[in-house]
Amino acid sequence: MKLWLIILIIGLTALGGLLWIQVHWSWSLLLLIPIGLIAWWCYDFFQTESAVIRNFPLIGRFRDVAVWMRPKIHQYFVESDTEGRPFDKTLRDIVYHRADQSEDTSAFGTLLDVYEEGYEWMNHSIAPIDYRTFEEHRIWIGGVDCKQKYHMSLLNISAMSYGSLSTNAISALNGGAALGGFAHNTGEGGISPYHLMYGGDLIYQVGTGYFGCRASDGNFSPTLFAERANLPQVKMIELKLSQGAKPGHGGILPASKVTEEIAAIRNVVIGQDVLSPPFHKAFSTPVELMELIARMRSLADGKPVGIKLCIGHKGEFLSVCRAMVHTGIKPDFISIDGGEGGTGASPLEFSNSVGMPFKEGVAFAYNALVGFNLKEDVRLFASGKIITGFHMFRALALGADACFSARGMMLALGCIQALECNLNTCPTGVATQDPKLTRGLVVTDKKQKVANFHAITVRNFGELMGAAGIGHPDMINRSHIYRRVSHRESQRLDQIFPYILKGCLLHEDSIPSSWRFHMSNSSIEKFFIQQPLEYLHL
Repeated sequence: MKLWLIILIIGLTALGGLLWIQVHWSWSLLLLIPIGLIAWWCYDFFQTESAVIRNFPLIGRFRDVAVWMRPKIHQYFVESDTEGRPFDKTLRDIVYHRADQSEDTSAFGTLLDVYEEGYEWMNHSIAPIDYRTFEEHRIWIGGVDCKQKYHMSLLNISAMSYGSLSTNAISALNGGAALGGFAHNTGEGGISPYHLMYGGDLIYQVGTGYFGCRASDGNFSPTLFAERANLPQVKMIELKLSQGAKPGHGGILPASKVTEEIAAIRNVVIGQDVLSPPFHKAFSTPVELMELIARMRSLADGKPVGIKLCIGHKGEFLSVCRAMVHTGIKPDFISIDGGEGGTGASPLEFSNSVGMPFKEGVAFAYNALVGFNLKEDVRLFASGKIITGFHMFRALALGADACFSARGMMLALGCIQALECNLNTCPTGVATQDPKLTRGLVVTDKKQKVANFHAITVRNFGELMGAAGIGHPDMINRSHIYRRVSHRESQRLDQIFPYILKGCLLHEDSIPSSWRFHMSNSSIEKFFIQQPLEYLHL
């Protein structure tokens, strides 16, 4: 504890005792206040941590107060409804209204500048379809090697681990998934009791730490994996290669956080640092990755198995596609995360400057699967700031078959975008393990709000399909979305992200010129190949 705080506490305690003994001694307050301030001034003058406070004792502490208040003042009193980051007030409010089932319409027209570069819109039809005739569209996940295919919603809960989120938050998300009939991704932290509390459908994510299926040496344990994967609540398995928040970066769970409960969930040792490396130990080549997918599918008794990644080197993803063709083994789905994603803590350099953004990533992955004639066998999922029905429509236009939302679901839980996910001080009890804060998140209330947000967002997606005259999600394509590229010009997404011909990447003479460099950097024998710079002129 700080020295000045100790002195202040002792002084106030002494004053309280004196007042208790004899009220008329209250004049001593006039003496203790300056003594406390002088002690505080002395501490500030002699401390060495802050130059500002050392040079300006007492007064310099007003800066600390201002720094602490700045983001709160900015969010509530300075920024406009459309300026907030990563989600502006209009998007946060739409989640809150839909979670509460309150009025979610807007008045007096859009607040957006429709002539600003980057503005996007979809075109409607003169002959729209009555959306009220639509049932909720769902898709089947699972290829020819699957014995337990899964009928999945078009919007689901993206990966968020217990530990990053609180016990109450995980319980409420799972309860919402159970009420709404959609899937809940466990995140790489393993399957906790809170994921199983309400019986919602689970996607069991396995990351580089193999938590929940981790052998004593830190490697992948087939036996422990089979135990988790064959739980009846687990409907699919996702092998995470990278994530949008910090692709190519591992992490350490410090020993102080490895409680008895966490150790049991993650199959780790209590009281020891737990390493989550940036790379997988269970495979080292694209072919070995395919073999691991086949092995996991077998251990899971034929449940769908897929991979998740944020696109980095394009040649590496093409290497994975080559391995699919070479081995005949295909993941049942591929989840694409965007470099702008993230619900927890990550180094600023990674969150700001590493990984392909969501739109480019989904469009590239779809084209690559089409180019290798794999798309009909592999479902493509999109995870990147999905909040509204339009966001879903745009993701499907880029090539996705279904969507995942992480921060949208957090907002439905009551998140206020305080940006304290990494500090264990989340004021809404969502991203903290502090029991004094988690108690504020009431599971029975929040699980219904998660289900409400999902249902209304999916319904509004159906309304957009009807407005466009589209009767099935499979009919949505890039030509339906326009983006303004300058004040006077707009382009369709198929012009910005051109399609390629089916099967064109299977033969050397049909590879498009813009793909040749990346194809030259791909191989079934290793992930990354750096060709000489002259290949750039191909």
